[in-house]
Amino acid sequence: MIYDQIVLRYGDLLMKGRNRNQFEKKMQQQIKNALRPYPGVSFWKSYGRLYVKLNGQPHEPIVDRLKDLFGLQSLSPVISAESELESIRAAAMSLMTSLKQPPKTFKVSVKRAWKGFPHQSQEMNHLVGAHILRAFPDLSVDVRNPEVELRVDIQEEATYLFCEMIPAAGGFPFGSNGKAMLLLSGGIDSPVAGWMALRKGLELEAVHFHSYPFTSEQAKEKVIELTKRLSYYSGAPIKLHLVPFTDIQTSLAQQGQDNLIITLMRRAMLRITEGLALKNGALGIVTGESLGQVASQTLPSMNVIGRTTDLPLLKPLIMMDKAEIIAIAEKIGTYATSILPYEDCCTLFLPKSPSTNPNLHIVERIEAGHPNLTEMIETAIANTEQMILSPNKATTVQKAGEDSWF
Repeated sequence: MIYDQIVLRYGDLLMKGRNRNQFEKKMQQQIKNALRPYPGVSFWKSYGRLYVKLNGQPHEPIVDRLKDLFGLQSLSPVISAESELESIRAAAMSLMTSLKQPPKTFKVSVKRAWKGFPHQSQEMNHLVGAHILRAFPDLSVDVRNPEVELRVDIQEEATYLFCEMIPAAGGFPFGSNGKAMLLLSGGIDSPVAGWMALRKGLELEAVHFHSYPFTSEQAKEKVIELTKRLSYYSGAPIKLHLVPFTDIQTSLAQQGQDNLIITLMRRAMLRITEGLALKNGALGIVTGESLGQVASQTLPSMNVIGRTTDLPLLKPLIMMDKAEIIAIAEKIGTYATSILPYEDCCTLFLPKSPSTNPNLHIVERIEAGHPNLTEMIETAIANTEQMILSPNKATTVQKAGEDSWF
């Protein structure tokens, strides 16, 4: 196997200032978690980078896993050599010989990070390039648009040679920007919103509302699978809160306010989610709302619904079209699960003409006149089932009202 290491690069912005140490620690923990299925590999760090030693393992599956981790800007499988001219030349020859498709044009780009190396960058471009040209007479140099760019990164501990700069997910590492609750319905939008929130460095806990027996066990399994998929991208387990919503939903449906039922249900959901957030140290709520997409996502509706909580409502999809959201869902692997025909509680009791311009005072008066809405919300929080989910594992833990397991 030609490659012996993988170089991982952070984003330049995050490597500046006081957040550097925090960033590095969280990034290293993500990578450690992602590399657990590969016990033969190891990693070590240098300024602004991490190096994964393959120790004989194939690089392809490890690259595929690491490029999805948030906080990395790019990565490259590399050949390492001693920082000495002939060793670098020999490694360059090995790399060029290993290419599956022999190129017709190439260029050499040397970066001499170690200033103690005796040859400067431009001189090394010539010394390495001329050596390759002598071995490949059909090859020519094209400095503007080469088929292959051979990059040589000279560091004091070793020199790293590579031809690929593989884009990674970017963003911030998991948990580097705090914790929020994700309203996860099981549809197309909310998993995409969760993915985008994870990319911005949020630690997420997912909240799903079910209404047994109106919703099925398959609907629950669908949400579990979506949470597992988000956990793949987070590089860490995600807690899923399964909230029993049947009593509240049927009680609200009996208030005789059909056109406001969606508004009332979503306000109750936010109150429950806020209660769960306070118990779990979350400072915001992420939703999959897109402006104007449905009746509850008009600006007047979102205004009335959002006033029920003091926590920030984070809406990554708010200005996106449905086609854009679907494209991301397909890219991140949630679309096929999201379109499975198992309904969640949001599709129940839908009125023929839901209000797109609800009146806040009327909604608050209806809630105030409900005989026991506050008690029902507290009961729902206490009876919430919690699961800890990772891509290949699910663990059910105690309900929210019981003592914490931490």
